Amino acid sequence: MRGRDQIATILPDMGRIFLLIGLVCLTPLLIGAVYREWSLLPAMATAPLAFFIIGGLLSPLQAPPGEAHLSVAIAAVACIWFVCALVGALPFTIGSHMPFTDSVFEAMSGWTDTGLTLIVDVDGTPKTLLFWRSFMQWLGGIGIVAFTVALSRRSGTLQRGLYRYEGRSESLMPGVVATAANMWQIYILITALSTGLILLSGISLWDAVNIAMTSLATGGFSVHTAGITYYNNVFLEMLVIPVMLAGALPFKLYYLMLHSHRRVHILKDPQARVLFLLVATGTLVTAFDLVTKNLLDLPTALRQSLFMVTSAITCTGFQNANPFEWTGATVLFITMLMLIGGSSGSTSGGMKIGRIITGFDGLVWWFRRIFHSSRAIVPFRYEGRTIPHRVAEFTVAKTMLTIFLFIFTGFLASLILLHLQAAGPFEVADVIFEAVSAMCNVGLSTGFANPGISPVSKWLFIFLMWFGRLEMVPVIVLAVGAVRGFD
Repeated sequence: MRGRDQIATILPDMGRIFLLIGLVCLTPLLIGAVYREWSLLPAMATAPLAFFIIGGLLSPLQAPPGEAHLSVAIAAVACIWFVCALVGALPFTIGSHMPFTDSVFEAMSGWTDTGLTLIVDVDGTPKTLLFWRSFMQWLGGIGIVAFTVALSRRSGTLQRGLYRYEGRSESLMPGVVATAANMWQIYILITALSTGLILLSGISLWDAVNIAMTSLATGGFSVHTAGITYYNNVFLEMLVIPVMLAGALPFKLYYLMLHSHRRVHILKDPQARVLFLLVATGTLVTAFDLVTKNLLDLPTALRQSLFMVTSAITCTGFQNANPFEWTGATVLFITMLMLIGGSSGSTSGGMKIGRIITGFDGLVWWFRRIFHSSRAIVPFRYEGRTIPHRVAEFTVAKTMLTIFLFIFTGFLASLILLHLQAAGPFEVADVIFEAVSAMCNVGLSTGFANPGISPVSKWLFIFLMWFGRLEMVPVIVLAVGAVRGFD
């Protein structure tokens, strides 16, 4: 099958995905009607309308016989996410007259659950647009393709390829449709429970719903310019922490809790144990820095460190302190936590704890083999199972390659940003922090990513958010396929 036929094979499926997204994206219009923001409804309607037009053009196309290559399905995932960012920018450009680049930045930050924003006055932004930001993060939490596959009730090789390479996917059931459907049922249930939990802090229902959506999705958009600090509510911060952790845990655990007849112990999961260990260790290290270097009192240091470390490792992006006021050493330590990220199969970004565990086990396995005879077979164990030698080699190599790509991309992006931006109040550590925050879809900020940076820097941030959310591979496949074709 030629490259053109390969692409034609997947276009109808992409069209159906855009039609389903357009249908769901009618929801913010209801919010506009509830809050009587009638003048904003035409601007908000441009997003679902654009999805309907694109979907209507693609879905009726006749696909050639046969299945598309996996590379085409992978590249399609990258295309779908980028188109969503472009379409998601329309309400901001038309409704609040943001520059198009800033609007694409905002929409990409929304869909990818990053949380960086270029809106200066969030409090003055209409509620319809604020809900649109939260809604994009909530949909992007589990994944655009996962959502539409669940709605479409269609399975097959192509759907598995689309779903698998979206990032943050988890294998719960044998069928991809059953997996996607179960993940979304769990997601909606936890969102409702999180809203009820956050309401205990005494804030309004509007604020609670938006915080629950963006904290479970580990996105971090807020409906106030000051973010979480707007409320000056320690109880609220403590209630948000378990919601952020819930989003960063493997969703497979929730499925087992609901459907397994056995009692499920979260701490028996290796990723969960490492996650809680990183939060505890990170809190102590950061609190020590804040007390000794920033001269904060111990209660304030513990409050800030616990919340900020949890936000960093879960890749949520809520902040109750300004990292710009911290020392470079503390900033770089938080950067490391953001780079690690949450669990595989969660809504978190970053390299994922699962990969860190596999990479570490792979290094130990490699060194053990050095000290054994070349004829000796040293087993590699993964999740309690012994993995065949060739599979283990491939798994470790793939894991280490992904880790390398994250680190190299973060380094290269930081270097470019340092060359693009004129000297200012931001140190090298602040720039690295911001680049990693974008790439790992975190949203914590020192203030470097702001409306005043150059358009090239903004597009670099857009690329980093897109690249990191899809965990590198789909964007690379798309770029290679665009150059050499998909034959």
